[in-house]
Amino acid sequence: MQIFKQVPEFDFMGRRKFAVIFSLILIIASIASLATRGLELGIDFTGGILIEMGYDSPVDLNQVRSALKENGFEDAIVQHFGTSKDVLVRLAPRDEMSNAEVSGHVMDVLQESSTQSPEMRRVEYVGPQVGKELTEDGALAMLFALAGILIYVALRFEYRFALGSVAALLHDVVITLGIFSVLGIEFNLTVLAAILAVIGYSLNDTIVVFDRVRENFRIVRNRTTEQVTNISLNQTLSRTIMTSMTTLLVLLALFFVGGELINAFALALIIGVFVGTYSSIYVASTMALALGVSKEDLIPPEREGAEVDDTP
Repeated sequence: MQIFKQVPEFDFMGRRKFAVIFSLILIIASIASLATRGLELGIDFTGGILIEMGYDSPVDLNQVRSALKENGFEDAIVQHFGTSKDVLVRLAPRDEMSNAEVSGHVMDVLQESSTQSPEMRRVEYVGPQVGKELTEDGALAMLFALAGILIYVALRFEYRFALGSVAALLHDVVITLGIFSVLGIEFNLTVLAAILAVIGYSLNDTIVVFDRVRENFRIVRNRTTEQVTNISLNQTLSRTIMTSMTTLLVLLALFFVGGELINAFALALIIGVFVGTYSSIYVASTMALALGVSKEDLIPPEREGAEVDDTP
């Protein structure tokens, strides 16, 4: 056991039952929130008009909402964008008015209802049909990514490890989406990109662990599958922590300093790093153990007569 002298000896797999219960609670809560509340889809998916305006001094959002409501824009979503001087207005599509007419009418209403003169900075429009296509394409992209990962891990390792990897990835995606649903944070294309990045990050961690498990099955003798998995997790723990911490430093800087445009993107990645690190330790390995993976599944059998062939 000299090679494990400097390695910590945390009993990860001994606590896997508690981890399974914890994960089930999070998954059930996430699915319940997604089923009842759903996601706060951005105009990338729902279609609509987005108008960004700038004021000379801080503006009261309640006054902006009241002015729009009195002029027929009851469904307008109004929020600050970066600072209290910047306002973002989201509107559902209007069949009877063009994009230019809607944005012009909104600007007229806000100029008349305020002592300040807001400056229009940008207008974006996404049609309902485009939003529907983006929703379908985004879901397909996620399914194709998971299917590709399943095939890759099955070919590189063993199908039980492949199922463990996909279970961990589904775990990460569902919980991340569930947190967005509970908090009511807008889900747009940048967040979808972050979810796909989370899949890649979590898979990378899982592959590192599985690589070490396979290697230790060939080196460590007279140990159970659970013990070999524990040794492997402890050996890769320092690498996992360092990778997660350095990634989080960048993401936290993006979240707090990067501005409103990438806040949701950074938050999705921050959640994904925490959940992905946890799942690579507990979910993927626990699933592989539950499916009965063993040393014989990863070590190719020796050829008959190999010892005779090697004899001079």
